Amino acid sequence: MNYFITTSIPYVNGDPHIGHALEFVMSDVLARAARQRGTPTIFSTGTDEHGSKVAEKAAELKVEPKAFTDQVSAKFKEVLSLLNISNDRFIRTTDPAHEQRAQIIWKNLSADIYKGKYSGLYCTGCEAFVTEAVAKENKGVCPHHNQPYQKIEEENYFFKLSKYAPQIQQAIETDSFKIYPDTRKHEILQVIKKGLEDISISRPKQSISWGIPVPGDETQVMYVWFEALMNYLTVLGYPENKDFKDYWPANVQVIGKDILRFHAAIWPGMLLALKLPLPELLFVHGFVNVEGKKMSKSLGNVIAPAEVAKRYGTDAFRYYFLRHIPSYNDGDFSWKKLDAAYNNELADELGNTVQRTAAMVTQYQNGIIGEIPPPEHDVSSYQEALAVCHFDKALDEVWQQIRGLNQYIDEQKPWLVAKSHDEEHLKEVLAYQVSSLLEIGELLEPFLPDTASKIKAIFSTGVIRPTKGTLFPKAQTQKASRPSA
Repeated sequence: MNYFITTSIPYVNGDPHIGHALEFVMSDVLARAARQRGTPTIFSTGTDEHGSKVAEKAAELKVEPKAFTDQVSAKFKEVLSLLNISNDRFIRTTDPAHEQRAQIIWKNLSADIYKGKYSGLYCTGCEAFVTEAVAKENKGVCPHHNQPYQKIEEENYFFKLSKYAPQIQQAIETDSFKIYPDTRKHEILQVIKKGLEDISISRPKQSISWGIPVPGDETQVMYVWFEALMNYLTVLGYPENKDFKDYWPANVQVIGKDILRFHAAIWPGMLLALKLPLPELLFVHGFVNVEGKKMSKSLGNVIAPAEVAKRYGTDAFRYYFLRHIPSYNDGDFSWKKLDAAYNNELADELGNTVQRTAAMVTQYQNGIIGEIPPPEHDVSSYQEALAVCHFDKALDEVWQQIRGLNQYIDEQKPWLVAKSHDEEHLKEVLAYQVSSLLEIGELLEPFLPDTASKIKAIFSTGVIRPTKGTLFPKAQTQKASRPSA
């Protein structure tokens, strides 16, 4: 059984921020956990690079659109590397292979595509049309970009999404296409029950030149959102490549709540029209606020992932975003909370326990652990949490184990056992500590891969192998350039 997981592909009209990073680390946990189980895995991410916003930004910077997308796409690759993301694929929608395969997909959808006049309200910032009802609800102004919707009338191609609404609804209701959390499942079901309309899937080339041409009609380009969704198939080499045959359907697709409609209504419609199975699971995460406020350039509170990771280390970054940002809701980032989590949970509760155990085995047994007993904890709650993308809950389970081990050490007092010269009992106590830490390392492997690897390196051979430096290196102190409020 193979495993295929994808993130959504970020739009390159702006630099990577911590919201993107949250999605990357969540997806990485699932990919690493699959590999840990011995499952052949493909983990895909990438960048979405066509559309008017990209062309406008490139024009503003006086560069060609492709040169601009090259620069921003490279920044996303840097963030993936910095956060130790184990993606196997990185797809760009400007890749020739994607463009070619997107046109094949369009042709294969042609029975459900027709040309017609479109009149609707459009937000340039979202690159999306909205219904009259949504516009009315928002008082004619896009809440994300604080600009009025534009009335646009043009000739476009349409996709018969309405035709597939009953099948999409049934798939979601019966969980053959699972959506987590349930709040997002109910949200999209409400949208579908109100009625899915056919959607515009192209724009005139005179309006948007930066896009993939519609096959057989050079006057139109594919609508960026429609074409971007195709990346999940093109990255596997749809329709003829072995990877596509071996890995589709996706096991999990991880997205943000703002693009739910595209992934839970339009995308399943496209797959049904292509006669392809739907993904098993769509996991929808929330937003990350900063100090209780929405991230925005105007407030000057947009945080680059590198700023956090370079100060606290990659695993500390991963830990905070996976445990202290709720998996099923919006979360909040603050330097103060991060510092507390780093000091109290990582450095103290885990780091000190590892160092104390290694030091005791070294001092009392010349570094020889001896026979390590097999792990004895029930990890079913951890596994269940991971299966439903409840990353924070899975880490809570690990931390219960860490706190339980600390309690065990305080109760057993190995330093007193050593004074009593009861060597057998001391050996038993220290071997249990080591066994527990190795099990904790195994559980942490998908979440904190560097930390897990260090724990394994110290204890797994049966002889203590000290590591250089601390378990959680911190690059800078809190006296760094940014205040810790």
